Amino acid sequence: MIIALLGDSFDPHRNLVKNPAGQPPPKQAECYACLVFPCRQRIEPAAQELKRISVRKRILIAALKYGLGFGLLSWVIWKNWAPAGGQGLQAVVQRIFVDGEPIHYVPLILAAGIYIAGVLLTFVRWYILVRAQELPFTLKSAMRLGLLGLFYSTFLPSSVGGDIPKAYFIARGQSRRTVAVATVMIDRAVGLWGLCLLVALLGTIFWAGGMLEANVAQTLQSIVIGSVVICLASAAVWVLLGFLPEWRAQRFASRLTKIPKVGQSAAEFWRAIWMYRRKEASIIQALLLSLAGHVGFVLTYYFSALAVFSTDQIPSLSTHFLIVPIGMTIQAGFPAPGGVGGGEYAFGALYKLVDYPEVNGVLGALVQRVITWTVALGGFIAYLRMRPSLPQVRQEEENAVLEEADSCTSASLEIRQTSEESAPASKV
Repeated sequence: MIIALLGDSFDPHRNLVKNPAGQPPPKQAECYACLVFPCRQRIEPAAQELKRISVRKRILIAALKYGLGFGLLSWVIWKNWAPAGGQGLQAVVQRIFVDGEPIHYVPLILAAGIYIAGVLLTFVRWYILVRAQELPFTLKSAMRLGLLGLFYSTFLPSSVGGDIPKAYFIARGQSRRTVAVATVMIDRAVGLWGLCLLVALLGTIFWAGGMLEANVAQTLQSIVIGSVVICLASAAVWVLLGFLPEWRAQRFASRLTKIPKVGQSAAEFWRAIWMYRRKEASIIQALLLSLAGHVGFVLTYYFSALAVFSTDQIPSLSTHFLIVPIGMTIQAGFPAPGGVGGGEYAFGALYKLVDYPEVNGVLGALVQRVITWTVALGGFIAYLRMRPSLPQVRQEEENAVLEEADSCTSASLEIRQTSEESAPASKV
C-alpha cells in the first residue's frame, strides 16, 4: 500500500524517493538495504583489512618461533662443536663419519621401537578418556587423529600445536563439541601429571634403595622432593573435588554460563572435569598408560645416547629417570616446532647438572630428534592412507534406524495387503 501511494517515486533498488527537479541527485545505493544500513559498505573493507593484519601477525609470530627454535639449536651446536674443556660434536662427527667408527645400532633400533610403542600408548590413553565421556569414538579414529597430532606437535611451534588438529577434528564429528575438545586438554593434563608421578615414585624407590649417584645425590634428592610435593598437592585437590556435592557442581556450572562469550564453553568444560572425577576407573587406566608411556620415552632418550656413547660416558639409568622428565617438560613448553633447540639445550644443561659433559646430553637429544622426526613423518603418511571410520556407536544407531525403517515398511505392506483383500468384501 505504501508503494502504491509513493507511485513512481519509489524504487527499492535505487533511491528511497526520486530526486525533485533542479536538485543534484543523491548518492546512489545498490539496494534499499544499503540506504537503511549504510554502515555495511564501510565495515566490510575494514573487517577484511583487520583479517589481513591478523593473518600477517600470525605468520610473523610463527616465523619468529621457527627462528627462535632453529636459532637456539644452531647456537647450542656451535657452543658444543669444539669446547675448550674437552671433546665436542666435532670429535664425534670425526669419529663416526670420517674415521668410520660404526654407531651402536642395537640401542638405536631399541630407541625407535620403544618410542613408537610409547606414542601408541598415548593414543590409547586419549581413546579411554574420550570413551569415558560417553562420546562415540573408535580406537582407529584415535590412532588416526593421534598420528596427525604427532606430526603437528613435531613440526609446528610448541608441542601443544598437536592438540589443535585433534581437538578440531574430534569436535567436528561430535554433538557435544566442547566436551570433545576438553578430552584433548585433559589428556594433556593427565600426561603431565603422570610425568611428575613417575619421578616421584621411582625417585622415592631409588632414594630408599640407595641407587642415587653419590656425587650428585643432593641434586637428585631435590628433584624427588619437588615432584613429591607437586603430586601430593594435586592429589589433595583431586580428592577434595570428590567431596563436592553434585548440586553444588551444577550450580557452579550454571554460574559459569553467565560469563560473556566463553560462559557456555567454560561450563561444559567444568562438567567434563566433573564427569572425569566420577569416572575414577578411566582416570586410573589413563594414568597407568601415561606412566608406561613415559617409561618408554625415558628409555628412548637413554638408548639414543647409548647409540653414540658407552655406558660410562652417560649417567646411569636411574638418573635418567629423574632428569629426562624435566627435559621433556621444558621441551614441551618451549615455543618452537617440537621444542627444537629448547630440548637440546635442556638435556645438555641437565647432563651438566649431574656432572657429565654437556655435549653428551646435546648429542643424545639430537639422536632422539632424528627418531621423532622420522616417526612423525611416517605417521603422517600412515594418517593419509587411513580412511576415517564411522564411530561404532553411530554405526549401531544407523543400523537401528534401518531396522526400524524395514519394520515400518513391512508393516505398511501388510496393512496394504489387508486393505486390498478386504476391499472386494466391502464392495459386496
